[in-house]
Formats: sequence, structure tokens, C-alpha cells
Amino acid sequence: MTYAIYVAAALAEIAGCFAFWAWWRLDKSPLWLVPGLISLVAFAWLLTLVEASAAGRAYAAYGGIYIAASLCWLWLAEGVRPDRWDIIGAAICIFGASVILLAPRSA
Repeated sequence: MTYAIYVAAALAEIAGCFAFWAWWRLDKSPLWLVPGLISLVAFAWLLTLVEASAAGRAYAAYGGIYIAASLCWLWLAEGVRPDRWDIIGAAICIFGASVILLAPRSA
């Protein structure tokens, strides 16, 4: 379930940030900021749902998922296909996030 929450959080964060990008860099209407802010609030709320003993650990593990999701956004929303180095880098990040999430820890 944690990975699903992270994916949802990543989509919310990317959508929120892209709304600001569109307004600022692509000269879209300031109305783009409304769904952008809602998306960023959803992102923050979603991260609170992750079962973790410390917020910093949850955020660190999320980072790997965010990187992979950003590359999916690059491809699907912006039409730029990730190259092999993007894919290799994302795989390393997902592995690192999994180590953080799944490592055995004493209580």
C-alpha cells in the first residue's frame, strides 16, 4: 500500500508543480494555480498516510518514487522519451527507496 500512496503523492506533487510551471513559464492563466494548490495539499496529506517511524525516512523513500514518476511525466505529458540513463538512474533510485522502506529495523 505504501508504494501506491507514494505514486499518488508523486502524481499530486508533479501536477501541482506543473500548474505553477504552466502559469509562470508557459504564460497560462493564473487560474491554473487553483488546481495546482489543491494538488500540492493532496500531496502533503498523502505523505502523512505512509506508515513510517519518522517523517524524514518517509520523505527520503518517497524521493525515489518521485524521480521515477517525474520521468513518466516527462514522457507522457511532455512527449520527451526518457533515455537509458534516465531509466538506469530511476531504477537505482527505486532500489534505494526500497532499501529505506523495507530494511529491518529494531523497534
